[in-house]
Amino acid sequence: MDLALLLVDFILHVDRYLENFVTNYGAWVYALLFLVIFVETGVVVMPFLPGDSLLFVVGALCGVGLMSYPVAVGLLWAAAVLGDQCNYMIGRKLGPRVFQWEHSRFFNREAFIRAHAFYEKYGGITIILARFFPFMRTFIPFVAGIAEMSRGKFSAYNVIGGAIWVVGLVTAGFFLGSIPWVKENLDKIIWATILIPGIIVMAGAWRASRKAKAPVQA
Repeated sequence: MDLALLLVDFILHVDRYLENFVTNYGAWVYALLFLVIFVETGVVVMPFLPGDSLLFVVGALCGVGLMSYPVAVGLLWAAAVLGDQCNYMIGRKLGPRVFQWEHSRFFNREAFIRAHAFYEKYGGITIILARFFPFMRTFIPFVAGIAEMSRGKFSAYNVIGGAIWVVGLVTAGFFLGSIPWVKENLDKIIWATILIPGIIVMAGAWRASRKAKAPVQA
């Protein structure tokens, strides 16, 4: 199977893949999950890895006793915080040079521009809000580093945002994941977690660009 198709299949059926992994490899699933969340939030060229759906499915597996809720929440919170911190440091290191990068298979310039517009509009609270938007949660810490947000301020938003994101979605999966309707429509729910936030972000970025281009009235 083509790598891109395999990735799409993994994202849409992450519940099946994770359940098989837990069955075959046991506690090693925690290391895998830590790595996925850290890379998805910490490496600016890997924004396409699953985030929201992965946390929800982890909660569902905790709910049926296949995983430990406190261990999963603790490790994934640490991965989310460390990932954002790493991304922020990369942004500070590279600085404004990033605006000159061309779009490539490893760098989505359009997503970066939208993230920058979002950050310019909402400021520090963006660190928390972006946790719930695919692509944005990968680019916003990077943008904050480029914008030279103070390390202390970024860290505070990072820790709070990571806690709300991880605890909220894992807990939702814990209580809702075993409901028959949710299990039967999980693929649709996953698509919704990808498309709806994406549409909101693009609409916000479009409005921001329209305002920026509007002529200033005397």
